[in-house]
Amino acid sequence: MATVTLIGTRLADVGEEFVYHGESTACDGCPYRKQCLNLTEGRRYRVTSVRENASTLECAVHDTGVTAVEVEPVSLTANVTTDDAFAGNKVSLAGPCPHTQCPSHEYCEPAGATFDETHRIDEVHGDPPHEYCMLDRDLTLVEFEPPEG
Repeated sequence: MATVTLIGTRLADVGEEFVYHGESTACDGCPYRKQCLNLTEGRRYRVTSVRENASTLECAVHDTGVTAVEVEPVSLTANVTTDDAFAGNKVSLAGPCPHTQCPSHEYCEPAGATFDETHRIDEVHGDPPHEYCMLDRDLTLVEFEPPEG
C-alpha cells in the first residue's frame, strides 16, 4: 500500500528508489515534519507516483525544496546462507563483510536491510555474482519480499 510523503524534488521521479535515513537536525521546527517523517527509518522505498499540482515547499534539508509523492517499500536482492535459501523462509543476512571490492558486497550488505532483522524470501535467484567468498561463506542470491507496513 502506498504512503504519501514529502521528498526532495530531485528524488521525485516515478521509479526512483531511496533509503529513508530518518530525521535530520535541520528538521527541528519545520511545519511539514508530520508529512515528511512518516516513513520507517532504514527501509528502502520506490516512488510510485508524484502528486499532480503539488506545491514545492521550502526545506532546510533539500536545497530545491520538497514535494508530495506516493511511495511503497521495495523488495531487496541479497545473499543469504545456502542452507537457508528457500522461498518462504524467514532469514537474516549472513553478517557484515569488509571486502567492499567483491562483486557480491552490495548483496551481502544491501541498502535498506540490517543484520538484526529477518526477511521472508520471495524468490531464489541462485549463484551470487562472486566466484568465491573471501569469508568462506556458502551463499545464494535471493529476493526478499517487500516489508509490510
